[in-house]
Amino acid sequence: MRQKNENAHPIFTLFVHLVLIFLAFLCLFFFYILLINSTRNHFDIQKGFSFLPGTSFVSNFKKVMADANIPVLSGIKNSLIVSSASAILATYFSALTAYGLYAYDFKLKKPAFVFIMLILAMPTQVSALGFVRLVDRMHMMNTLWPLFLPSIAAPAVFYFMYSYIQSSLPMELVEAARMDGCGEFMTFNRIVLPIMKPAMAVQAIFSFVGAWNNYFIPALVISDNNKKTLPILIAALRSADFLKFDMGKVYMLITIAIIPIIIVYLLLSRYIVDGVTLGGVKE
Repeated sequence: MRQKNENAHPIFTLFVHLVLIFLAFLCLFFFYILLINSTRNHFDIQKGFSFLPGTSFVSNFKKVMADANIPVLSGIKNSLIVSSASAILATYFSALTAYGLYAYDFKLKKPAFVFIMLILAMPTQVSALGFVRLVDRMHMMNTLWPLFLPSIAAPAVFYFMYSYIQSSLPMELVEAARMDGCGEFMTFNRIVLPIMKPAMAVQAIFSFVGAWNNYFIPALVISDNNKKTLPILIAALRSADFLKFDMGKVYMLITIAIIPIIIVYLLLSRYIVDGVTLGGVKE
């Protein structure tokens, strides 16, 4: 019986590795298609898929940059502002909220946690009409402020931070800091935040990518062409009329749009495994 289990183990390991290789292939294959099509012109793309790159990379890039209706540089700037601000606000204030619910005992502690979880279950589309009306009354339409200020209240980021802080922050450290005369904000900024760095890095990546790819809210709020983010510009390029439609330009703009995401991931990816592992284990 023991010999059968030992013989089955290598087979199971091989099966797991094959499944992982297949999933990795699926993820990288579509990325490869994107890069290949960004080097081909519209007519070559219409002919079908090719494993070999084309010769139209420079021409596609020049066409995208020269299109007056698609301000790529301002779109990159706007997306960077919105995504960076969203990541900073979401991670910092979610960590601060998680620390408050973890370190303090008050009567409405459990109802506050339940209320935040209820907000997490509410789809964005349900509150979109009320959000647009609120933005209009605050005279913030056609500005970037409504795109990142709501990130201060990020229930999903808060829940991850709360789970992480429960497993990683001993209350003895907080109590020792209080006994030494350290203020609450100083305790949070100098003691709690360094401990939560892996979790904050993980959520910063997710928040940045989510804000970078967000199309729904910017499409409702932004109307000025110079204030549009990249997802809106990509949608505008794809919805061009038949005579102006160019698949090479579309793939090139999408390629340009994913470069900042790759850079952010490479800078913060070393924290992902530590953040996810420690956040899911309780002592």
